Amino acid sequence: MEIKHLEYFIEVTDTGSFTQAAENLYITQPALSRIIKSLESELGAPLFIRSRKKLLLTDVGQILYKHAQVIERQLKLLETDIDNLLVLKKGSIRLGLPTIINSFFFSQLMASFHKQYPEVTFQLEEDGSKRIEEKIVNDDLDFGVVVLPDNHDMFDYYNFVNDHLKLVVPFSHHLAEKEEISLHELKDESFIMFNRDFELRNIILKACIEDGFEPNIISETSQLDFIEEMVAYNLGITLLPESTCMELTSNLQTITISNPKIEWNLALIWKKDAYLSQVAKEFIRFAKLKLVTEDNYSDIKEDE
Repeated sequence: MEIKHLEYFIEVTDTGSFTQAAENLYITQPALSRIIKSLESELGAPLFIRSRKKLLLTDVGQILYKHAQVIERQLKLLETDIDNLLVLKKGSIRLGLPTIINSFFFSQLMASFHKQYPEVTFQLEEDGSKRIEEKIVNDDLDFGVVVLPDNHDMFDYYNFVNDHLKLVVPFSHHLAEKEEISLHELKDESFIMFNRDFELRNIILKACIEDGFEPNIISETSQLDFIEEMVAYNLGITLLPESTCMELTSNLQTITISNPKIEWNLALIWKKDAYLSQVAKEFIRFAKLKLVTEDNYSDIKEDE
């Protein structure tokens, strides 16, 4: 059963006339009659009671008319939804953000996008890089902001921050007076870290082990605020990206780690070879224009 034939059937029913329906549909009356007869043959029952005065629907015709109207409405909704996506009227973007990054900037990014495309909505999830990667692979998220994974064969990405880690200590700490230190000077310190869902933890562990020691981790969490408070109360030290250090609210001292420098590269990722809607493609284009590099990442508030 062809959808176009159902549309013709609806037109005949609504007009009550083969002649008028044929004119409205821009086809000949004999062609329209053949289409209706083919529907009747397919269903195995007549659709109309033909009389000189008026066309009446049979019981089968009434059932077909009821369902054909539903199909017609759904088709119109389908066309509208597709049109909205193609012209970027409506859509939804599912974005994963780690708690460690500058959330203010991404709020500005989404606000700018929403201003240009007011009917596009965002669904945000905060998590560690590893969990965000898993959700993108499983199609639970469209995009994620993560520490660029070593093996990123499953993702397309745009790398927008090349940062370094800094030591964060309270002002009362014995290292607080130093401008820079080597990583090995921290071998006897107590570390407060993000948990195993965060790639930052792996980066720090790897750097320490390569420098000849395993860090003494006394606490792990998924919350930056909690790490900040624990360091402020002199319960331990932590290592954070320089851009994140600029957002700390407590009175803490940050110190450059010069030997070795520990890199922290941030990227916007999405699933490789996945279907991308027009909204998703536009968000990638828009984000690449807005996302900034290390040189002006600290000036985001002033720029925006």
